[in-house]
Amino acid sequence: MIETKKLPAIEASRICLRHLEESDIDSLFEIFSDEETMRYWSSLPFQTRADAEKYLADILKLFHQKTLFQWGISLKENGKIIGTSTLFHLDMRNRRAEIGYILNRKFWKQGFVNEALNSLLKYAFEELNLHRIEADVDPENAASIRVVEKLGFQKEGYLRERWHIAGKICDTVFYGLLRSDWEKTIRS
Repeated sequence: MIETKKLPAIEASRICLRHLEESDIDSLFEIFSDEETMRYWSSLPFQTRADAEKYLADILKLFHQKTLFQWGISLKENGKIIGTSTLFHLDMRNRRAEIGYILNRKFWKQGFVNEALNSLLKYAFEELNLHRIEADVDPENAASIRVVEKLGFQKEGYLRERWHIAGKICDTVFYGLLRSDWEKTIRS
């Protein structure tokens, strides 16, 4: 388990997963206020910069409680946060967590999410010694489904009317990835 005051940086080829800081609030607001980016998210888009400030405060509070590890996805070339990748609902006794991710729409379809999640999964399985990672995906989000399936996640269930967002009721497709399956994927 992480026992530091900050999340460790996780390097990848074009990006770095790093601890989020106050200087990242404007980037978080840009990402989480965009309606298209938030279309499949389980909460509404941010309306004000104060929403981003509160969100960052919540991220840091939950990190200190060791129940959520949310990294910023930063470009190596300039350090700008273009998204986040998250391990949440951490259950160290059962060695499992859920994975989440979001990317600024300007950076879609460039392989950044795949790069970030490959790095995060490696960290989760090798450093945190997790056994299982779960993903909750909106069944209408074809791009996200492609991402998790490409990473080796297996579809495990369909949960009807799981989310209630702004008067709309949404279903969920539930995916799981076992460490043993991930190890087979990285060897092939």
